[in-house]
Amino acid sequence: MSLASPHYSAWALLRARLAGSGYWKPLWTGRALKNHYDVVIVGAGGHGLATAYHLARDHGIQRIAVLEKRLVGYGNVGRNTTIVRSNYLLPENHYFYEDALRRWGTLSRDLNYNVMYSPRGVVDLAVSDDEVPALARRGNALRLAGIDAELLDVAALERRYPEIAPRRARRFPLAAALVQARGGTVRHDAVAWGYARAASALGVDIIEDCEVTGVRVQAEVAQGVETNRGYVRAERILFATAGHTGMIGTLLGVPLPIETHLLQAMVSEPIKPFLHTVMVSVFPGHGETYISQSDRGGLVMGGHLDGFPSYTREGTWDRMQDVVEGAVDLFPQLGGVKIVRQWAGTNDMTMDGSPIIDRLRYNNVFLNAGWCYGGFKTIPASGAACATLVATGTAPDLIKGYALSRFASGHLLDEPGRGPFPVRL
Repeated sequence: MSLASPHYSAWALLRARLAGSGYWKPLWTGRALKNHYDVVIVGAGGHGLATAYHLARDHGIQRIAVLEKRLVGYGNVGRNTTIVRSNYLLPENHYFYEDALRRWGTLSRDLNYNVMYSPRGVVDLAVSDDEVPALARRGNALRLAGIDAELLDVAALERRYPEIAPRRARRFPLAAALVQARGGTVRHDAVAWGYARAASALGVDIIEDCEVTGVRVQAEVAQGVETNRGYVRAERILFATAGHTGMIGTLLGVPLPIETHLLQAMVSEPIKPFLHTVMVSVFPGHGETYISQSDRGGLVMGGHLDGFPSYTREGTWDRMQDVVEGAVDLFPQLGGVKIVRQWAGTNDMTMDGSPIIDRLRYNNVFLNAGWCYGGFKTIPASGAACATLVATGTAPDLIKGYALSRFASGHLLDEPGRGPFPVRL
């Protein structure tokens, strides 16, 4: 179809909208809640929607419902800084995140929806010679696993990324950088919309404004969920409620090694494009700053967690100051740029910084949670692996290390995943 076709005319779209002719059709809403499903997924974020999509596409399960308390994309999937990467040190993590990164490369084609994957590269900066061995160790572990990683000295960093002026005099001189060229960004709301559209096309019921308030149990088997719209029977239940998993543990009477912390981000006014990659740096005694430039010209920035449990999703001045100071240290020319928006997401932080994908108390209840800093990055891999667990009852090798039992056995995956040099809060 030609772009000159009236179907693509802005005037035609406007006329159709004003006339109320039914041109606009909902892509995933409007279905009635049924009273019985094979699988009920609680939470219409990236992980819940991706799991529903793979359950329907890969495992042929037809009766699936995704129940969302508010709106599709309202939670963390729409409240992040859009960065995707697989440059983790531990094998359990870098193989899993690498599976996700490979899937990002084909996701637009798979969903028939442009998620705007941009492999612009992720650059972890070292600001002292003492930090270089940590970068080298991580880079070597990645390369041994067949994952791209390149360690750059200052001269190579200057050739590759002249916009950062690595030889410029600064408070924390740059010493080296670890680059993952296939890392980059993905449009976060497009991910939610793409999965919702694709899952709905496969017959998944996506029910918004449907809050789950309890689980009905009989003879140690979960029978279904109580909602504000009534009881829904379910053969299997999956909770994927990022930022609210502690409440799920309380609901089921299972203490979980999770605290909910805020992770703040902000975006500047649009400026002329100058940054063509994602820059990450941790400044001693100051904090972390990661920064990228969106297609619209805004600078998207984030940093460390707030460091105390909260559900408020409100931004704070001190966190903005920390992040912006780091950005200006990297790029002094940003000193006069205005911040136009600030927000926060609620992060489920496990004790070791790695997620939990496992059964929870009952044999037919499953949990996908505890993603810490990595939730958005892993959506494609998490959806496929979690769907296999729910459909077959057996966890694929890729996620066996994420069992809840590791906290009792001591087999922790101690990798918070916050920038190149994690610091415990």
